[in-house]
Amino acid sequence: IRHITGLTGLAILDAILVGERNPKKLAVLKHRQIKASTNVIEKSLEGDYLPEHLFTLKQALQSYRHYQEMIRGCDRPILSTFSLVLTLMTTHLHRAIKKTKPTGNEPDFDLRSHLYRVFGTDLTKIDSISVLTGQVIFAKIGPNLAKFPSASHFCSWLGLCPNNEFSGGRILSSKTWPGSNRAAQASRLAAHALWRSQSYLGHYSRKMNDQKRLYQAS
Repeated sequence: IRHITGLTGLAILDAILVGERNPKKLAVLKHRQIKASTNVIEKSLEGDYLPEHLFTLKQALQSYRHYQEMIRGCDRPILSTFSLVLTLMTTHLHRAIKKTKPTGNEPDFDLRSHLYRVFGTDLTKIDSISVLTGQVIFAKIGPNLAKFPSASHFCSWLGLCPNNEFSGGRILSSKTWPGSNRAAQASRLAAHALWRSQSYLGHYSRKMNDQKRLYQAS
């Protein structure tokens, strides 16, 4: 089981906490999409269910569900904000976008479709840009990027443009300015995620990193 907080993991944990100890009965609770065999799950559930361990498990599960409910409480006003923006928009986008099931830390509602409508484009089509990255950009900047005349102006505002320091015709430093811009932080994380990507952006990112290392070595 890859994620203990999935349907199968939570079902087994709940059964254990109500008193079930039989590995065969617990293994039956697995979801049909779980690739592990029933025998493997049965063997993994054999052990000593000590009272102190069960107490800790119960506390941890209650804390997990409490924080999940708090996260959903944050998602509800975010959804209301998107609904308000859609109401105020004067243009309507008719092209459909394929809905995907939320994964990981994504909210329960279809955030990707909302971002598509407010931005007028699907940012997740860009490699390494997730819906959460798009949400950070929307929260920090808003739906309209027309305030930036060009991509260079936008990068400068984010603080991602190199701050080149020259001396004698040689670049001494090209580090970017330090800052706490959340949109810039999300952009940096997205750029780091390109390291293993086989797309054009992934190849370009690795090429630029190689050139940077060669320049620093020289």
